[in-house]
Amino acid sequence: MKSWTALALDLLVVVVFAAVGRLSHAEGADAVAIALTAWPFVVGLVGTTVALLGMKRPTEQLLNGVIVWLGTLVFGMWIRAGSGAGVQPSFAIVAGIFLVVTMLGWRLIARVRLRRSAPSHR
Repeated sequence: MKSWTALALDLLVVVVFAAVGRLSHAEGADAVAIALTAWPFVVGLVGTTVALLGMKRPTEQLLNGVIVWLGTLVFGMWIRAGSGAGVQPSFAIVAGIFLVVTMLGWRLIARVRLRRSAPSHR
């Protein structure tokens, strides 16, 4: 898997996170509203991904996925707070759990599928 594919999957995760969050709070879930919720996390995700790629670290790997998750969460919350949006502890916890489960979850699934499709050496 290419690192750009990993970025696309992580971006999908962030957009789904924003959409689910808005819907669960009965807020508008149109494209603009979702983008307004997602943008701080998208910036954190893209920045972290670019930094890892600059260090030649493949972002699709599980360990580097942990770094992508932390960068997305920490920088996303920092940017969100700096922009005047709320950063309640419960929001940070829910965001952290959702993002870690989904960002590392797809990497674990890909890892298992890759191992199953690899020819065995006996």
